[in-house]
Amino acid sequence: MKIADPIWAALNHVATVSGARKFSPISHASYPLKKRIPLSLKIFIHTTMSTDSRNYAVLLTKKDDLQIVEIPMPEPAHGEVQLQTKATGICGSDVHMWKHGQIGIFEVKNPVILGHESMGVVTKLGEGIKTLKVGDRVAIEPGIPCSACEQCLGGRYNLCPELVFKSTPPYHGVLANYITHPERWLYKLPDTISDAEAALLEPLSVAIAAVERAPARPAHSLLICGAGPIGLLVLAVSRARGVGPILITDMQPSRLAVARQLGADHVFQIDPTHSDVATAQEIRRVLGEAPEVSLECTGIESSFRTAIRATRDGGCCCLVGVGKNDQTLPVNDFAMREVDIKGLFRYHHTWPKAIRLLQTGKLDVKGLVTHQFDFKDALKAFEVAADYSKGSIKVQIVS
Repeated sequence: MKIADPIWAALNHVATVSGARKFSPISHASYPLKKRIPLSLKIFIHTTMSTDSRNYAVLLTKKDDLQIVEIPMPEPAHGEVQLQTKATGICGSDVHMWKHGQIGIFEVKNPVILGHESMGVVTKLGEGIKTLKVGDRVAIEPGIPCSACEQCLGGRYNLCPELVFKSTPPYHGVLANYITHPERWLYKLPDTISDAEAALLEPLSVAIAAVERAPARPAHSLLICGAGPIGLLVLAVSRARGVGPILITDMQPSRLAVARQLGADHVFQIDPTHSDVATAQEIRRVLGEAPEVSLECTGIESSFRTAIRATRDGGCCCLVGVGKNDQTLPVNDFAMREVDIKGLFRYHHTWPKAIRLLQTGKLDVKGLVTHQFDFKDALKAFEVAADYSKGSIKVQIVS
């Protein structure tokens, strides 16, 4: 069979852009296109799938077109290992790219494998591997910087202009049975951290970075906008750090109930019919003061406006969530009150901290994983993650 199919041609285009190895004609010929499972079927043909010898991935071909496809088994290059992924969380950015074809400034122009919240087991070593062996359980930091530019050498490798971040177009993600990854960006896991917890290390890293970026210090009053996975993890990290009092907002009562369990001092259900001015005033009243720090974790314009207006004069409001590229903000409100507005882009040097927080028992976040699906049911997992009525917080795909 010739490689004429546009999806596989586009995959090879992405491989060329990213510097990865291309999908080979021999491998492609071995994987008939009829084995792809379109989203509309919602059922995987079990008899065609064996994760021991074949490699399947969740591929976004374009907006609203998510498929399970069979891809070649990757071979580790020098400094890389091959991994069998065991647990991968579905991020809100994965869902957003599926439903909208983009997230923030990143647009899906070619088919891309999704997923960046993952852990796995080492199955093969490339040349030059020094710290890992076959069978090691590892967490996967999905960003791979150049390690040589000004930002990298300055310690902020998350701002590296050459950063390859898995699942951010045009780079493929880790939602496949087998992947390869540089040893440098893998972290050995202690037995005390479960697979499900290990797959939470990526969003936990975002939460740690957010709290440090503000920063939210012990005894600081804190507003968290949004009780999704990131907001709830920000809450957990802040509580472990001694921040408080803490108020967290959301529109979903079920998520606010979880926030209570995680130690929020106050929960506040957003009424979308109220103005940002009125909502900010009510938040201050419930909290008993204007928050010194506000962390906006939704990316929604109205929520960002509310967070700015609620923040104390001379305080800090940090945008953690990713929303529209262009938003209308109350500039004079924050400028004339000297409220510092900060942005956050992923994280740096957070993974060892995240692992220690879980290993020492300072954080217990297992309850945030509300749903797990076998890899064969990955498309169903995405449907649940995208449907608020299902009550999910963090949905994971396991194998």
